[in-house]
Amino acid sequence: MDIHQGGSRPTKLGPKESFTGTVWHEQIIEAPEPARLRTNRVSFGPGARTHWHTHPLGQTLYVLSGVGRVQAKGGPVREIRAGDTVWIPPGEKHWHGAAPNAAMAHVSMVEALDGKFVEWMEPVTDADYGAKAGG
Repeated sequence: MDIHQGGSRPTKLGPKESFTGTVWHEQIIEAPEPARLRTNRVSFGPGARTHWHTHPLGQTLYVLSGVGRVQAKGGPVREIRAGDTVWIPPGEKHWHGAAPNAAMAHVSMVEALDGKFVEWMEPVTDADYGAKAGG
């Protein structure tokens, strides 16, 4: 059994190769093999978001605070709020982040397939991000 004390892991700025805007992430756990789980707390400043990406075994998001947005490629921009849980199926191209005028924090849960958790792609355009949120 391992216990990682709160505050013992650094908060890191999200890299510009994967995020637009100010994004902070804190590792909760990356379980050793044979487990495949990686969990992070991710905090987005207003207007901040991920780039388009996929996960080989899917992703679960649990919104901790604020108001955010999420979109699957070809689908509508959806608003998410504290207490919401989002399931993104394996291989689905998507992005997520804060609303234009509000911060948002979520817990991200992913599993690795052959050691790979995510495939990062191109940035989300301002036009895609700025689409009217529905549903």
